[in-house]
Amino acid sequence: MSDARPIGFFDSGLGGLTVLRAIRQRFPDENLLYLGDTARLPYGTKSPDTIRRYTAQNVKSLISHDVKAIVIACNSASTALLAENKTSSTPFGANIPIYNVIEPGAEAALARSASKRIGVLGTRATVGSNAYVHAIREREPQSEIFQIPAPLLVPLVEEGWETDPLTNLIVYRYVAPLMAQKIDTLILGCTHYPALYDSIQRVTGNAVELVDSANAIADLLNADLISGRIAARGKANGNLALLATDVSPIMNSTAKRLMADPELLDFKAYDIV
Repeated sequence: MSDARPIGFFDSGLGGLTVLRAIRQRFPDENLLYLGDTARLPYGTKSPDTIRRYTAQNVKSLISHDVKAIVIACNSASTALLAENKTSSTPFGANIPIYNVIEPGAEAALARSASKRIGVLGTRATVGSNAYVHAIREREPQSEIFQIPAPLLVPLVEEGWETDPLTNLIVYRYVAPLMAQKIDTLILGCTHYPALYDSIQRVTGNAVELVDSANAIADLLNADLISGRIAARGKANGNLALLATDVSPIMNSTAKRLMADPELLDFKAYDIV
């Protein structure tokens, strides 16, 4: 049985577009709805209580658009979902599947790491929550995890400075201490960071595996579409709607670049419920 309702995504800003792009490429027939909470960006510097409140509001907003599943395409907000999952079978009152980006990222890192010495580059909130540490050690207790908060990287991506020489210097300052720990795998623990893949790889070299959660999330969605946990739309050309709580010309140009789609429609302004 087909279901034309969209799959919903949200992030604090535009970083979640790296996840949206992977899902759109994998499932071109599905309708997709993205919500960027750009008016309250970034989440990664805020308290756990504030992140939880914002996450609950975003989930409620997406449910009001009758989505059939939600992807929390934000590491900081995913920490709030993981905490909520421990106390509720319907997190944030949602009775539809909700996916986080942390657990798939942890599993992908373990699958790629030979030494089980894994680095995590993330926001202050994600690093402070130890969400990746818990997720990895639940699956492989002998793993060694090294974390570095990198709060300056999100605004650099939001400004469209992915290739700026200043960005390369800042990336080096953050990544070099992780390399000193002889890691063989590095989790890009913020959905903005894949936009900086080339800059990060210049520091790590090819010997270190870089892991983001986009493909792992796509695998989970694929499994649930096959099993019927989420009903597929069927053969059609999927629609994409982009909403944001604050819209500016630069974010629309950045979105086109992150989505590799010069014809991408602009964001529409939206007030959180």
